[in-house]
Amino acid sequence: MTIRHLRIFIEVAKLGNMSKAANNLYISQPTVSQAIKELEEYYGILLFERLNNRLYITDLGKKLYYNAKKIVEDFDALEETMANINKVQEIKIGATVSIGDCILSDILKRYTDTNPNVRVRTYVGNTGCIEKKLLENELDIAIVEGKIKSPDLVVRPQLNDYLVLICNSDHPFAKKKEIKIEELVGQHFAMREEGSGTRELFEDFLKKHNIPITTVFIGNSPEAIKREVIENNCLSVISICLLEREVNDGDIHVIKIWTKEWNRHFSIVYHKDKALSDVMKSLIKIIRNYEYIPDTMDYEPGLLIV
Repeated sequence: MTIRHLRIFIEVAKLGNMSKAANNLYISQPTVSQAIKELEEYYGILLFERLNNRLYITDLGKKLYYNAKKIVEDFDALEETMANINKVQEIKIGATVSIGDCILSDILKRYTDTNPNVRVRTYVGNTGCIEKKLLENELDIAIVEGKIKSPDLVVRPQLNDYLVLICNSDHPFAKKKEIKIEELVGQHFAMREEGSGTRELFEDFLKKHNIPITTVFIGNSPEAIKREVIENNCLSVISICLLEREVNDGDIHVIKIWTKEWNRHFSIVYHKDKALSDVMKSLIKIIRNYEYIPDTMDYEPGLLIV
């Protein structure tokens, strides 16, 4: 007994006529008769009685009809689901916090505009968390600003970025055109949490130049860091792409370093064994062509002399 047998039986039961059922199903009448005969032999019951050249379904036939309709409906629903399953594609995208705060929403909008049938899931965390999720296949691809340590992950630098030293407009550094690196010693800093790429880059810089600072605040978001700088007179180091509003409002003063020690990249990262699907390739293309460093900031930066 097959779904085909049940489809033929249902059509005969609805029409009470094998010839009409055959026409509706685009098969021959003998094929319909044979299918009904095979069903009756399979279940050992009589499904139809013929009276005055018309078929009448038996009580046992009615029971089969009720259950057969349900089985065929469920089967058709399954077929439709499986036929469409490849049409609903999904991509799991990770981003580090700085990227999540400055460019992720715009990148996702561009991506969904060009890939409307792709379901996008995102996760934002620090570089360490993103790396772990990529290794455990919880993410397909990610955009990070920190150093990736695992050799199992492919890192493709795509976007230029750089860090700047920031203070509020009332801080003594805001009044100076040049600040010597030694002046950072003992200054109060608001820092990102452990695992942050921004923090790791800045701490490497401090260690290289033997500059001790005082960390008075640790936060896991750029917004929290900026609030500490503005309201509590802290210093911090942060991506230039996160400062446009506060700089234009006069709340934050920017100090650039004269060397390239704080230059970095936003990189695309994925597992080396991950097959690059079309949906991943589309995201990579959007990121590669993305321009994001703000050029509308009205400011005259200070300069950190190393």
